[in-house]
Amino acid sequence: MSNSLIIATRESRLALWQAEHVRALLQQRLGASVTLLGMTTRGDQILDRTLSKVGGKGLFVKELETALEGGRAHLAVHSLKDVPMVLPEGFALAAILEREDPRDAFVSNQFENLEALPQGARVGTSSLRRVVQLRALRPDLRIEPLRGNLDTRLRKLDEGQFDAIVLAAAGLKRLELAHRIRSVFDEKQMVPSAGQGALGIEVRSDNAALIQQLSTFIDRPTWLSTIAERAVSRALGGSCSMPLAAHATLAGDQMHIDVLLGEDKPEGARAPLRAQLQAVVGDEAQAEALGMQAAQALQQQGAAGYLGAAH
Repeated sequence: MSNSLIIATRESRLALWQAEHVRALLQQRLGASVTLLGMTTRGDQILDRTLSKVGGKGLFVKELETALEGGRAHLAVHSLKDVPMVLPEGFALAAILEREDPRDAFVSNQFENLEALPQGARVGTSSLRRVVQLRALRPDLRIEPLRGNLDTRLRKLDEGQFDAIVLAAAGLKRLELAHRIRSVFDEKQMVPSAGQGALGIEVRSDNAALIQQLSTFIDRPTWLSTIAERAVSRALGGSCSMPLAAHATLAGDQMHIDVLLGEDKPEGARAPLRAQLQAVVGDEAQAEALGMQAAQALQQQGAAGYLGAAH
């Protein structure tokens, strides 16, 4: 492996923090010389439509993969929840780092939690997963689209466009903005997205030496938990046009997974489907199998009808 590495990264403040975090690890553990290649992705450019309408979260990784493919970068750092469940041929996830707080955060300048919001209050989020769970918790609220990077979303809140917004707690904590969090949603109350709070390192699948080096960065509980979560999405054809949540935790060799599938309908949506499973998980195959079982549990409850409504 070359001792000089280039990381492809988006240029948002959070993406740069993530890339700098990985750069520091590479320098400390591998003694590598590391530079960043900042890029603007289609997902960063299209801000007037929800992701589900313009091609999904893969819009945040495509340009970075092109840089890897062309040899302009050796690795790309992503929020794992933005990484498509099936990677294009020629790419691999070499490592998943220890997860930060996976929960969703309630952010408001006036109200301390979701329960405190008055009837008809405006709540901003562009995640369909959050939309269906917020509607289930508080059907009286006005849930409105909110796009842009983390600072843009906070600015829109501060300008009074929303009474509250919902963001990933991990991003706020990483950027030392935890003081903006008024409360966090318990994972049972608002099931997180597959991979939420975890960082993934993507490389070309033919770079065996780098894959071997990066394997030492893998956080095993996060790796196995997110394999299970991503398996749920893959089994159901997951994309961000689908209000799907999957959150797994590993304690010893016991993995618990909580999954939820909602219906993307502004009016008359059925209550979300939900399943919770537990199994002994000691390797990737068992984690994948548990995720598949969780997807099957949703299918047995009628997931096909919900998935049909999403397309």
